[in-house]
Order: sequence, then structure tokens, then C-alpha cells
Amino acid sequence: MQGGLYNNTLRALEILGLADAFGESRIPLYVLNVTYPLVDAEIVRFATAKKAILIVEEGQPELIEQAVNTILRRADIQTRVDGKNHLPMAGEYTGAVLREGLRKFIATRRPDLFERAEAIVPLAPAAGEDRSARLDKALKTIGSNVHARPPSFCTGCPERPIFAAMKLVERELGQHHVSCDIGCHLFSILPPFNIGNTTMGYGLGAAGAAAFNAPAGKRAIAVMGDGGFWHNGLASSIGNAVFNKSDNVVVIVDNGYSAATGGQHIMSSQAANPIRKTRNSIERAVRGVGVDWVRTLRRTYDVAKMRDTLKEALTTAVKGPKVIVAQSECMLNKQRRERPLTNKAIKGGERIVRERFGVDADTCTGDHSCIRLSGCPSLTVAPNPDPLRRDPVTKVIDSCVGCGLCGEVAHAAVLCPSFYRASIIHNPNRWDRFKARARDVVIGALQRRLARRALVAG
Repeated sequence: MQGGLYNNTLRALEILGLADAFGESRIPLYVLNVTYPLVDAEIVRFATAKKAILIVEEGQPELIEQAVNTILRRADIQTRVDGKNHLPMAGEYTGAVLREGLRKFIATRRPDLFERAEAIVPLAPAAGEDRSARLDKALKTIGSNVHARPPSFCTGCPERPIFAAMKLVERELGQHHVSCDIGCHLFSILPPFNIGNTTMGYGLGAAGAAAFNAPAGKRAIAVMGDGGFWHNGLASSIGNAVFNKSDNVVVIVDNGYSAATGGQHIMSSQAANPIRKTRNSIERAVRGVGVDWVRTLRRTYDVAKMRDTLKEALTTAVKGPKVIVAQSECMLNKQRRERPLTNKAIKGGERIVRERFGVDADTCTGDHSCIRLSGCPSLTVAPNPDPLRRDPVTKVIDSCVGCGLCGEVAHAAVLCPSFYRASIIHNPNRWDRFKARARDVVIGALQRRLARRALVAG
């Protein structure tokens, strides 16, 4: 199998009772580090003295299966090579798919391995029980207890406001062709944004938009990350746009890391690295290859500014490529770095202020435009506390990291005033406690006054 399929394969073997969660398998496993070139000697050593081997390879044609067959026959080894005869030709090899394929393979070649496994996990439906009925029953049980989690940006992701701004611009200027790139920002093609028409490859967002450099049409928008930009986008996308006098708009997401692959440092990372040359400016790089119109936004969460900058890039009379460098640190990496320090400071008695956001249920109209223009996982719906209104209201759950995007979107789109910001103070000092008591006194008096007026009016 290829490395990426190891986890699902091991899980399938575990369900079949032939492996444990720690990688101890009763079936020998050969996990490829690379798929090309195959190492003949390793393939021969693994297959020697075995009755059969199974190639776990997604998609078709079955290139690895064919190559292994060739290697073994040339070495005059007659080990049977199974693969697509037990596994589907197309589709994702999920745990359930692999479990069924492995069950068929092992039942055909070594059914004795199931003797003890049957006592651990029933491998087949009970007599008279239909497998699809069992599956339907399991899905119903899961559906009522496990919340659906569609693919999306992380909570507080600085890339989400970029696409929220694009949706706002779309309302004014209509749709534009959006050429996507490989990276976290590719989640923009999914709800609630549904932005993106083409995807070519890593760092090729603007290169893909080059075909839409039509004078009579609207300017195309290309999106690429900082990792793709330094990988090959500077030459193949930006350099190409300059050379061919492209009139399109390129948005470069600069979140400080190669975020989609784990947070590795890249040339524009702001962290000091003792063995790497970091802190190289993306703006200086694009100007260096000939781009004249460049705007750098230091904070992507300012949706109104992002919207206005995009609108300017799409409507300016300036010809040639327009580049917007949208900067904000990857929230996942930021939380990994700051949360342990914050928790340590709180435990140590230090005064810490955290920003959180919420929605006033009495003010919320139930329109949910905030969710449609943000899609943040910390935004959900809740029952309306007003018995005369049926529409559920928006609610901010505890996973909120206080990035402020929901409130920014509401403000930029002129949606509603229902969002509020609260400051949570850990280890408050005397001044904090005095202000809290004073607020309670004033707010309590105003509430009692309103209650008396309502009573008189009633």
C-alpha cells in the first residue's frame, strides 16, 4: 500500500480482528515510502514464500499492481498478485471499503486466520440479517448523536474573511472567474462560499487565470497561498502575468506558514529561524518581477477593507496584473503557540483578558446571513427565546477564538447589530471588580425602570 492508505488499512484489519491500534498486524504489511520508482529487491523479498499479496491502490489504471506483477514474474516468483479483483476500481478507499476488500482477500487465501478473529468481531451478518439493514441501523444511530461536520476552514481561520469579502463584492459587481490553487483556501469552493471555477496545481492559481485575460470580459481573480507562491508561483504565475501583461487580480494569502501541510516555515515566515532565511517580503518579491499595482493588507479580518481593496483591484483603470497580499497568521498555529502560554499565565495568577463574541438573541432577526457569509464552525443556530417568533437565532458556541470575523461580516454587510463583544477577565484586579459592580448597579437600575414602564403600559 501507499503511505496514505496505511491508517485505513490498519483500521480495517483491526475491525477484522487481525491487528491492533498500535500497528501490530497478523498480516505482513509493506508500506511504500514512494510509489516511483519501486525497489525491486524489496518487492521480491516481501513476496517470496507467500501464497498471495494484495495491492491496496486507489484509482485506475492499477499502475503499482502492474509493476509488481512485472517485477515478480521477471524474478520467476509465482506469488499471486491480487488487487482490483477484491477492491473497487474507482472511489475512495475508506475503512469500510478496505474492510470488505480485505475480508474477501483473506477469506480466499487464508480463511484460517479468521478462526480466532470471529470470536472477537463478527465478520458476517447473523443468520437472516441483511448487511445493508445493519448499515442503515448504524447510520440512524450515528445521525441522531453525532453532529455533521462538512469540510471547512478552521475556527478563526484568517482566510475565511477573504472569501466573505469576495461574496460581498460579488453582490455589487457580479460573478468573476476565480482560479483556485492547492492549499487551505481551496475550501472556498465548498459552502457557504461556493467560490472557485478551476484548480490547476500548487502555485498555478494565476497561471490558470491567464487564459481568461480577455479585454472584453471581467477581470479574473486568482488565489494562491504563500507556500504555493514561493514553490513556483512567483515565476509561473506572477512572472507569467507580468510578461503577458495580464489584467487579472491575484490574491496571495500570507499566513506566515505553509499552513495546509503542518505549519512549516517558508521564506516569508515572520518567526526567526536560526538555520533559514525567513522574513522575506512577498510584496518586494512581486514588485521585483515587475508588478506595479500591489496592496498589502496587514489584517485580513477587516472585511470592509478587504472588500474595498478587492473592488478597487477589479475596477481600477490601471492595466497589468494587480496583486493583493492578504496577511494574518494561521489561527491554528497561533492557538497552538499562545494557548499553553495563556493557560500557564492564568494558573500563575496573572491578569489575562480574552475577547469573546456572542449574539443577542432578542436582537437577532434569524436571517443567518452571518453564517452564510462566514461559515465559521463556532456559529450555529439555537431556538428563538421569543415565543412569538419561530425562526431560530444565531448562537456563538464555546469553540470561538475571538477573531471577530462574525461581527466584522455583520458590519461590512450591514446585516444587524446583534453581535456583541465581551471581555473575559481572568484574575481581575480591584479596578476590574469595581467597574463590574458599577455596571451591575447601573444596568440593574435601567432594567427595573424598563420593567416598571412595561407594567404601567400593560
